[in-house]
Amino acid sequence: MPKLAANLSWIYQEVPFLQRFGAAASHGFKAVEILFPYEAPAKDIAAELKKHRLTQALFNLPAGDASKGERGFAALPGRETDFAAALDKALEYAKLLECRTLHVMSGMIAPGADTRAMDRTFVSNLKKACDRTANSGLTLVMEPINHRDIPGYFTNTTAQVEAIIEEVGAPHLKLQLDLYHLQVTEGDLQKRTERLFPLTAHVQIAGNPDRNEPDIGEANHMYLLDVLDRLGYDGYVGLEYKPKTTTAAGLGWARKYGIVA
Repeated sequence: MPKLAANLSWIYQEVPFLQRFGAAASHGFKAVEILFPYEAPAKDIAAELKKHRLTQALFNLPAGDASKGERGFAALPGRETDFAAALDKALEYAKLLECRTLHVMSGMIAPGADTRAMDRTFVSNLKKACDRTANSGLTLVMEPINHRDIPGYFTNTTAQVEAIIEEVGAPHLKLQLDLYHLQVTEGDLQKRTERLFPLTAHVQIAGNPDRNEPDIGEANHMYLLDVLDRLGYDGYVGLEYKPKTTTAAGLGWARKYGIVA
């Protein structure tokens, strides 16, 4: 049975950040993920995880100033120092939160940018990051993000991520397969999930096209969770969606996975 992880940057917005851990645990979640945990001291988050017996399944490296349109540094020529600092910060948090999976955000394509240079920079930064984490037990993941939600994001397709994984050649560099983004950009969800399964270390879901609960919309995510189960997926499935009303009101679909609301 898939292991669901509540994304505390998207759901449980009804309560302040540090209270969301308890809210998730009260509904039966055993794991959580966060986009950027850096808004709170790592020791405070670690205390909430321990108190509520939760696993920190995933979080992102620092990605810069979102208000300025920044979405990561890893593929940006000239921002290598920023990427190294982001990795340092993420590793510090990962150790305290006992998190084993980190999402590396590539960054935005600036007008007139040389995308081949971006690709070389991304590969170089990932090789350095993978060398540094080779014996740490960590998994680094990349996520293709659709251009409707984030126009100009560098890592856009699964084929692009596949090629980068192959070029870097590190066994702990994997794919973060967000089925919401995959539906928007590429579709053919079951067949792509089956083909990409050997590269997949983390999965996320949300209903298409409006990014609400995964039982709403044009894509049958409940069916796809069964596909993942049949494939033997033993990682986490992050719930990265916007509740249509309240978080609790929209969790009925998850009862079969041990979530109660």
